[in-house]
Order: sequence, then structure tokens, then C-alpha cells
Amino acid sequence: MLTTLSIRDVVLIGRLDLSFHAGLCVLTGETGSGKSILLDALGLALGMRAEARLVRHGADQASVTAVFDLGPGHPVLENIRRACCTSSRTAMGSTYSVSSSCPIMRNRLRRMSIS
Repeated sequence: MLTTLSIRDVVLIGRLDLSFHAGLCVLTGETGSGKSILLDALGLALGMRAEARLVRHGADQASVTAVFDLGPGHPVLENIRRACCTSSRTAMGSTYSVSSSCPIMRNRLRRMSIS
């Protein structure tokens, strides 16, 4: 499950931190309110090819971080851990840092449906 989406300097967004909780989360808004920008940012975090047009005017670079709670035993975890990660133990469990250039991460998460 997607738990956090942090966006920096993407299109019109200077800084935005969104937290998602268990259950149904819905993005609503009028035409032009930025729903597509949020989806483009999530796509970047999942490995979508970045385009210069997505960097906010006046910024040197854009940054997007997506945090997923896959839960223990999720089938993707072991593949990601072996191929791409450094891990550390915390009081809450394991934390994995994944490189955005990791091919397994990019290919596996593109096939996952996000609901």
C-alpha cells in the first residue's frame, strides 16, 4: 500500500507531502486542480521516464519519493532486497532503501496494480 508521497519541484508543486491511510483514498478536484500532476509524480517514483517539462520552472531538479508498506512476506520484497537494496533494522521492522535505477524495482512495480 502507498503510505507516503513526497513531491519536490514537479510542474507547479514546490513542496508537497501526502500521507495515505488504510482504506479507500480518492483524489478528487475540478478540472485543472492538479490530479494528473500527482499521478505523474507517482509514475516518476515508479520508474516512468522523466521529462524536462516536469521540473518546476526555476528549479534545477525535481524529486519524488513514494513509500510503500508491502507487509511481511509480500512476494516483491525478497527480489527487491536481493537486487537493489540496502536495509536497516528499526524498532518497527525493516526499512529498505531502493535505488531509483534498480531494474527489478522498476519492472515489478510497473506490473503491480495500485489501488
